[in-house]
Amino acid sequence: MIMNELRRSDYYYDLPEELIAQDPLEDRSSSRLMVVDRNTGARSHRIFKDIVDYLNEGDCLVLNNTKVIPARLLGVREGTGGHVEVLLLKRISGTDWETLVRPGKSCRPGQRLDFGDGTLKAEVLDIVEGGNRIVRFYFDGIFEEVLDRLGEMPLPPYITHKLADPTRYNTVYAKFDGSAAAPTAGLHFTPELLKQIEDKGVSLAYVTLHVGLGTFRPVKEDVITDHKMHTESYEVTQETADIINNTKASGGRVICVGTTSCRTVESCAKSAADGKGFVVNPGSGDTDIFIYPGYEFKIMDGLITNFHLPESTLIMLVSAFAGRENVLDAYKEAVSERYRFFSFGDACFFH
Repeated sequence: MIMNELRRSDYYYDLPEELIAQDPLEDRSSSRLMVVDRNTGARSHRIFKDIVDYLNEGDCLVLNNTKVIPARLLGVREGTGGHVEVLLLKRISGTDWETLVRPGKSCRPGQRLDFGDGTLKAEVLDIVEGGNRIVRFYFDGIFEEVLDRLGEMPLPPYITHKLADPTRYNTVYAKFDGSAAAPTAGLHFTPELLKQIEDKGVSLAYVTLHVGLGTFRPVKEDVITDHKMHTESYEVTQETADIINNTKASGGRVICVGTTSCRTVESCAKSAADGKGFVVNPGSGDTDIFIYPGYEFKIMDGLITNFHLPESTLIMLVSAFAGRENVLDAYKEAVSERYRFFSFGDACFFH
């Protein structure tokens, strides 16, 4: 491995702020698509719905069916009336959540919070690693229904526009509540496009990985191997494992939709029983897998993904798959061609 590929600065690129997409397109599948050959670096420019042309009968698309919840709560601190923002990160029990609280300094254990004029109350129980707070909520009825009334979609910090339609920050196949951020590569698919893909003989395999805000956490260390990766919970069913493993066995390609799907299947990879290659092991748990150049992919053969932040763990993952120079050259061309970047932006297919 080239040693400088372990330095954060080697994943930097210049991005004009006006290329950060602030709003989703009206038609999900009309985003632009850059297709990149990861071996040669050759690139072509298409529309996202053209992805069908690049998928073959016998291939498998892996999609993350997590659902973003309205995890942003705005309230006040009891006693002072000071404003507080709580972002739900991970459910610990029926009433207790690990959260990100702003401003954190004023929310020590014992501090009580009020949302929706008393509809929802909370108490800070503990401060954990990284400064996150364990918060216990008090409410009448069903928590998800209360959250639907009071919560807002937790858009990334680089999106400053208010989202007119909250459903646009979820995929059309989102099923299981639990994410604080969307698996954004999947936002480009429509039910019609998914049907076209299936009609071509491509299998759809669904995994669940609940995306945390750690996905936006910048890498601060100069040497990327010093970076501590966030943990996220996942589940891979037996049915999904069978689809993926049968695809591999029959010579089809496993194409992951997004870095979250990639991290899930690679976390579940184990050596095949015959010692030849790898298979996906079904199960659930937590993963903090950090994929960067030098990593040998065991399951994934292709990756559909958006354009990611400079110096982020996500651009490092893509570089591990397609080569750092190929990726940075593609990003440079995307800037000159005025592609739209990040969560509501355009997509790449690395194959």
